[in-house]
Amino acid sequence: MDWFKLSLQLNKFPIKRAQKTLEIIQAIPEEEYAAYQRKRRNSIIDYHIQHNSFYREFFIWDGFDDWKNVPIMKKADLQHPLRERLSSTYNTKTAYIGKTSGSSGHPFIFAKNRFAHALSWAGFQDRYKWYDIDLNKSLQARFYGIPLDFYGNIQERLKDRISLRRRFNIFDLSEKKMEAFLKRFRSSNFDYLNGYTSAIVLFARFLKDKGIVLKELCPSLKICIVTSERLFEKDKELIENSLGVPVINEYGASEVGLIAFEDAHNHWIVNSEDLYIEILDENDNILPYGEEGRVVITSLFNKAHPMIRYDIGDTGCLSKESTLKKPILEKLIGRTNDIARLPDGKVVPGLTFYYVTKTVIEDSGNIKEFVIIQTEIDSFKIEYVSENELSEEQKNKILAAIGTYVGKNLNITFKRKNILKRSPSGKLKQFTSLLK
Repeated sequence: MDWFKLSLQLNKFPIKRAQKTLEIIQAIPEEEYAAYQRKRRNSIIDYHIQHNSFYREFFIWDGFDDWKNVPIMKKADLQHPLRERLSSTYNTKTAYIGKTSGSSGHPFIFAKNRFAHALSWAGFQDRYKWYDIDLNKSLQARFYGIPLDFYGNIQERLKDRISLRRRFNIFDLSEKKMEAFLKRFRSSNFDYLNGYTSAIVLFARFLKDKGIVLKELCPSLKICIVTSERLFEKDKELIENSLGVPVINEYGASEVGLIAFEDAHNHWIVNSEDLYIEILDENDNILPYGEEGRVVITSLFNKAHPMIRYDIGDTGCLSKESTLKKPILEKLIGRTNDIARLPDGKVVPGLTFYYVTKTVIEDSGNIKEFVIIQTEIDSFKIEYVSENELSEEQKNKILAAIGTYVGKNLNITFKRKNILKRSPSGKLKQFTSLLK
């Protein structure tokens, strides 16, 4: 039985229609692709102008005849209550609701209409087939975190079962835990690994130190897919040598879906079917292929919430070999996370703080930006920008989440600031360790 497809259908995501639509788009000839993209861009703008008061006010609509005049949406622009940003044709029950990780320091809640969400999944399924991975049949070793509250944990584990995913909890990557990981690989026929880059790199280092090649213990392994964090070339070599399978780069974001996926020729093929990707300079000018700038994304099918010329917070470059139908992401800068090391020897990937930020994200839009800095082996500082000072109740909620997801008996301090320090590229790094 196609369990993954069934799970989408049970949740009212029209995956069959999405797959058919994807096939139709992929069959469009290159010479007709510019017209397809122009039609979809104009259509999604017209829809939100008609049905979304937030976007109508944001755009200050008076008609336009040039795509370059469409305003850029920053993450900070979307830090308003979701009810103010939803299209009038959708509500929180008829749309898919999600939260960004806050890895850029700008957390917010978003919505996607069910067809747009299904189309994102159709894109993932299409790319995974490049490597003989079938989401309905292939068993995944999933190196992600998991909610630790009772209901969130049960819900996520149920989704894992239905989706043929077996969770490897990355909240603790001590040697003892990774020994337990090995036992699971010895006794299961995993087809692929999928997870946060930093967690898989740590596991690869553990394997190297033990002199183990994972595929020799688990011959069914085909590939390893890394996501959410930048993969350096040396780390890629380490993973491939330790796992014994190719490493594939996946670039995506929860609010827009799949952005780019690496093919067998080491080219990051950009998703041009349901997204429109641009590279802009600091003055919002569109850059030609080969020049580095800000990655700006338009979701061509999301009618529930406008994601139009959305600045995702990354810097990248499209290859000169790109075409409208087949853009190639030559370079991506951003999403590099440090690792937190704790007094008890526990090693925690920086993206563990994704689960801490869930407690910070409020639909009130109070928290505008935040970063977490490890200053000592047992000390962390949370710097934030907000309209109002965090209350003691809010601070206690964050402290409780850190105790649950990161570790106990840690010294946490809060500092409200007017502005947060950024990297030279303008990137705001959510987690930084100052330990040597």
